[in-house]
Amino acid sequence: MAEEKAEFAEYSGALRWVILVAVMLGTLMQVIDSSIVNVAIPTMMGNLGVTLEEIGWVSTGYIIANVIVLPLTGWLSATFGRRRYLTASMIIFTVASFFCGTSRTLNALIFFRIVQGAGGAALLSTAQATLMEIFPPWQQGIIQAIFGIGVMVGPTVGPTLGGWITDNYSWPWIFFINLPIGITAVLLTFFFMHDSKHQTPNQGGVDVIGIAFLAVGLGCLQVLLEEGNTNNWFDSNFICWMAALSVIGLVSFVIWELHTEYPAVNLRILRHKQFAAGTLFGAVTGFGLFGGVFILPVFLQNIRGYTAMQTGLVMLPGAIATAVMIPVVGKLVGHINPRNLAVIGSCGFIYSMWLLHQVTIDTGPDQIYLALIIRGAAMGFLWVPVTLATLSGLKGKDIATGSGLYNLSRQLGGSIGIAFLSTFLENKTALHRALLVENVTAYSQPTTQRLELLQSAMVAGGAALHTAQQRALQILDQTVQAQAAIMAFGDAFLVVGLAYMVAMPLLILFKTRAIAKKQVDTIPME
Repeated sequence: MAEEKAEFAEYSGALRWVILVAVMLGTLMQVIDSSIVNVAIPTMMGNLGVTLEEIGWVSTGYIIANVIVLPLTGWLSATFGRRRYLTASMIIFTVASFFCGTSRTLNALIFFRIVQGAGGAALLSTAQATLMEIFPPWQQGIIQAIFGIGVMVGPTVGPTLGGWITDNYSWPWIFFINLPIGITAVLLTFFFMHDSKHQTPNQGGVDVIGIAFLAVGLGCLQVLLEEGNTNNWFDSNFICWMAALSVIGLVSFVIWELHTEYPAVNLRILRHKQFAAGTLFGAVTGFGLFGGVFILPVFLQNIRGYTAMQTGLVMLPGAIATAVMIPVVGKLVGHINPRNLAVIGSCGFIYSMWLLHQVTIDTGPDQIYLALIIRGAAMGFLWVPVTLATLSGLKGKDIATGSGLYNLSRQLGGSIGIAFLSTFLENKTALHRALLVENVTAYSQPTTQRLELLQSAMVAGGAALHTAQQRALQILDQTVQAQAAIMAFGDAFLVVGLAYMVAMPLLILFKTRAIAKKQVDTIPME
């Protein structure tokens, strides 16, 4: 026990918490910025005089830069030193935020969003690896819980915050609010954080070939996911080229990194079954988290007719449930097998998706609130156990690389979820509409009765017969379209739940009993 305490004697208890505040500020900036921009896009389009397809690159550029740098964060931290790299990333992110807010052309805005995304990778990955290293194992449950509040709640709060800022001020302020937060995080990190004692300079120099393969593979994959639905997927030559380059780049990257002596990304850590299983499960978590954040606002606004602010308020209780449950689970993880907690979270998430699957046009808000609160609480049960089980088996410098790959898997899972669900919704809506239209004909008695009632009501209200007939047909068509859409959303929620159901066997590979026992045994001795 004395040796274990000496391992963490580099920082005092108070200093660890100062560093926690510093990295949490950076993490909140990064996570919220990944979604806050989306609600301001219509305003940006008007101010900059661009199309929806053009403005979409403001989000796409950010995500592409982020996913390319994420797996490199461990190597960058070891090469430049953790304190310098994390401080520089915070400065890059903060300065880029300022120039995003002052941009008056689309090209300038996209450029600085790319810079912002590159700087933001360390604010999540290196920050998490730092906390895994400087806090002792018996405190990791509550520390990862605090860190997880920002990671899990941020994507839900981002759109609400962005809508409020855009409505009450102007879109540049969604970037300017990062300035005081970023400056504070930079000062705390620079003056109080040390370099990792496990980091060793890369004697083989820069792995230029590996980084190039990674940039091509992940960059093209992200473009494919972001632009695939808009370009009708593989009917487009552009998307086919992106798919081919992505496969070539990623396969070449894996082969090269496994055979080079000094890889930029140490893929050999995937030999740890628990880490590999956790990384795959992280992708499913990203699919459910970011995919859910994508389809829920669309569902509430397009089907339920809510405004952006009302949508944010409807989603808020779910975010609060996550924020409340994560610290609770952070305490429980030292007393209950984390695998069991992750199973509870998965089952809760699946049940919430089943409740949303059953929503109809006439469903009241109470059932929606209940489903979202259960979903939020379930995400709280998933974050800490899965994170600890995934990263706890790694030691020394492998923690930084593992954190980068784990966060990359969640980011890519989210991108895949958004791309898949957007296409799924379009196809399912068309399918359900076609099936419904088969029964809405002039020979269907319910259809003719419905049309007659609508026409009679309009004629009684003073409309001409011809006008009443046209309006009645329009209303009937809108009803069919709305019903087809809500059935498609129900199917989409079911698919998200099914993804968790398929992924649950991965939890069997989590050898978490020893971790839980160690935490319990060491708590009284701290």
